[in-house]
Amino acid sequence: MLSLFYLLIVAWLALYGVQALVLTLLYLRHRAEATEEVVLNWDVWPAVAVQLPVYNERHVVERLIDAAAALEYPRDRLEIQVLDDSTDDTTALAEARAAYYRARGVQVGVCHRTDRSSYKAGALAWGLTQTSAEFLVVFDADFRPRPDFLLRTIPQMVARPELGILQTRWSHLNEEFSPLTRAQSLALDGHFVVEQTGRSRSGLLINFNGSGGVWRRTCIEQAGGWQADTMTEDMDLSYRAQLAGWQSLYMLEVDAPAELPAQMEAFKRQQARWAKGSIQCLRKLGWPILRSDLTIPQKLMALVHISSYLTHPLMILLLLVMLPMALRLQPAHLPLLALAFATIGPPLLYVVAQGALHRDWKKRVLYFPFLAAVCAGITWSTSRAVWQGLTTWGGTFARTPKFRLEGRQGGWSRSVYRLVPDRAIAGEILLMLYALATAAVAWTHGNYGAVPFLLLYVGGFGMVAGMSLYQGLRRA
Repeated sequence: MLSLFYLLIVAWLALYGVQALVLTLLYLRHRAEATEEVVLNWDVWPAVAVQLPVYNERHVVERLIDAAAALEYPRDRLEIQVLDDSTDDTTALAEARAAYYRARGVQVGVCHRTDRSSYKAGALAWGLTQTSAEFLVVFDADFRPRPDFLLRTIPQMVARPELGILQTRWSHLNEEFSPLTRAQSLALDGHFVVEQTGRSRSGLLINFNGSGGVWRRTCIEQAGGWQADTMTEDMDLSYRAQLAGWQSLYMLEVDAPAELPAQMEAFKRQQARWAKGSIQCLRKLGWPILRSDLTIPQKLMALVHISSYLTHPLMILLLLVMLPMALRLQPAHLPLLALAFATIGPPLLYVVAQGALHRDWKKRVLYFPFLAAVCAGITWSTSRAVWQGLTTWGGTFARTPKFRLEGRQGGWSRSVYRLVPDRAIAGEILLMLYALATAAVAWTHGNYGAVPFLLLYVGGFGMVAGMSLYQGLRRA
């Protein structure tokens, strides 16, 4: 019975490894394709509203408004909405910056809410009622869009009336800041280069990533609008829109630079929010996906996509079951090699993504072991979030703090936004000790093949808990 349970976990995890392999192959098949350029006459450009949802972002709100004001577009058809839910001096900073640009002919307004109802989804929904623009562009507070962003994206929306969503690639303002940001850049590049391209160009459903994208107003309204019953309103609305018949487009060629979380607690908070929200989307959209007119491959890939954070509790279960297996079974009965197939896909995906983006890709992929350890180490906090996603709707939107980090410049340890370690550290330390004990038992019982896998857990939980404690308590 124990072996059967173990094999079931391994098979489930292998499904997500297979997804990574399939998406890598789809990317390689379609990588030579490119989005055809569309040229518009200057007098037919439509009205666009750039929405900037912010909440307590004193370090970056001015950078964000500066970048939005620098967007190249007909001034009489561009408005910028700072959707501000802040409770600190962010509002005053935003008001002053908006006034500066209004005096120079740029339409920048600060829409301040005092109740923060429905969080980001509520801010975006409210902003929609404050504009008549045909297209909505969203940038989160950590973004610094390039000036030609609208010139490269809006023509695609105009030329294709059936297109409801356009997503662009995230690039990174501070990937060189630390090993943690280096590791995150590997993971995000894998998603935005390989996964999103493979899905989009092969007719699979893609998700809007919450920032760096364009929406058609009619699409938002016909798909049911922004809703706050999940913590990932972006994935929720984009899937509902595609199920309603709207088409999506991913533009690998256009990038939107953003700041990566440099504090471990901030990264864990971000991942937990994404984990909880995607599982809530699975509960909400799983049955509509199965009942839809999508093909079987589209349905399967969509369900695997929005359920991908289930890998985190599965990894916890895999660790927990390995100790009794190591105690009871002979070495030959501990089939860890079955995990090999599940683990080939992700590293291959990351290598392909780095090779597509960078000449020094061999140097960059050296951070993969660090990424693997971090991914193992955060599974406790994300597994708690998965459970919340399975049992509750909505929730409090815990923001990821930004500190205006660019390149290797900047700091966060003196900021009032600096996070302190949460209770998840206790679970991480206990799991580290459990993994260490399991590794010792596996070694003494001759299950040597299990030891490297278990040491990944030991290093991952130890590193994540250690970094959280060190970063949370230190001051520059």
